[in-house]
Amino acid sequence: MPKEPDVLSLRITGPPPEDRYLEVRPIVNGRDFLTDMSTHVDGGPPYAGVGPRYLLSPDGPLQAREGSHEASHEVRLAWAGCGYEKCCGALYVTVGRDGEQVVWSGWRNSASRDVDLPELRFAAGPYEAEVRRAEADRAWETTTGAVARLLEARLRSRTDWLLRWDCEVDAVWNHRENPDRIHLLLLHPRDRAESDLPWLQFGIALPISAADPSAQAEQLEARLTATDPRATAEVWGGSYQAEQLGYPWPPVDPDFG
Repeated sequence: MPKEPDVLSLRITGPPPEDRYLEVRPIVNGRDFLTDMSTHVDGGPPYAGVGPRYLLSPDGPLQAREGSHEASHEVRLAWAGCGYEKCCGALYVTVGRDGEQVVWSGWRNSASRDVDLPELRFAAGPYEAEVRRAEADRAWETTTGAVARLLEARLRSRTDWLLRWDCEVDAVWNHRENPDRIHLLLLHPRDRAESDLPWLQFGIALPISAADPSAQAEQLEARLTATDPRATAEVWGGSYQAEQLGYPWPPVDPDFG
């Protein structure tokens, strides 16, 4: 007999208090998929779901559109180990359409670990309804999180500003335990992080209020793009030879010496 379609639900969970991020946990056929699959991937490293800001953005990556160039695409579903992809990797799946089914296949871990996971096939109607439901539910998003999301979209569209100062936006994020600020991370020069050439990370902490998120994002964009961001940002990291770019490293914290 043909196998019954798999059933997906998407659950947003708050991690333990010592952690900082919400995560999306895919529940497949009533079971937490990331918990079950950990035993199948290189001895079972812990996996944490990717945050809802990425997975559940409007028209987000979990959608599979039949007849579109986006119908088959790769999605980062979870972080492995320590949560830093270059160290422990991340779990990716290819989301595609096959007639009236949405297919999850082509599993891989970006740290080159073997991934032995089965193909999942969901009935397209219920799958799309669940993804749309989860995307529309913004109850998890704080004012600070909304400002971070809106500001990141605005800054990524400002290619003129980024080109002028030879920077690219790496991330804009917030920590739920610090509702009064967000963090902006820029890479300089552009397109260097994956090369052997020197590069720097510039970080900026931005104060946030309880005011309208759209208005705050607009004001922060105007403030940031009015000048060279490197003039007021701090060096937060970079490649080992980054001092060749002419920016001093921050003082060493004696606790981490």
